[in-house]
Amino acid sequence: MTVSLQNVGEDELKGLDVNVYSLDTYAIMVMGTGALIPILKQGQEETRNFQVSAEMTGEIYVAFDGFRDGARFHWETPAISIQVDGQPAELVRLLVLSEPYAPLGEPITCEAHVRGLTKSENLVLEFWVETPSETFESPDKMGLGILEEGEEERRTFEITPEEEGIYILHAYLYQGARRIGHQTAYLSISL
Repeated sequence: MTVSLQNVGEDELKGLDVNVYSLDTYAIMVMGTGALIPILKQGQEETRNFQVSAEMTGEIYVAFDGFRDGARFHWETPAISIQVDGQPAELVRLLVLSEPYAPLGEPITCEAHVRGLTKSENLVLEFWVETPSETFESPDKMGLGILEEGEEERRTFEITPEEEGIYILHAYLYQGARRIGHQTAYLSISL
């Protein structure tokens, strides 16, 4: 993977350390260490190559550390989606359909959005919940049947939080036994 960067600011950047990080190392693993750019002058553009192993579509971000006008600075890109060819479908997102701070004991609906990238069959969507007491429970698992290229499916499941704290919700997309997608959402429950 090649990272291209350009200094669009007025200050010269020195000792610029560039690193690529995966948001899901199961999908994309970055090999090796970062790259150093000794000086990046105003308007100057540089590229650096990074070796990655991409098993499926996933997200990465790039972090920059260095010095600007003698002061240390740090900057990160937003998440960048990396598409892997040959993947039959993608798990686009997992949404929690509730208030920001949902009340204890009330049912909460969660929705997963899946998109077919090629004609796909044998797709299974599995949901898991990590509770504040660190138990890992599976509230639902469902087959999606055949998904045509460009076709989108939305599937929902419900949880009823029984304790206060942060819940971590996971949606996994499988084709047979092969995991091809994962999304995470967070839910804060209070009295």
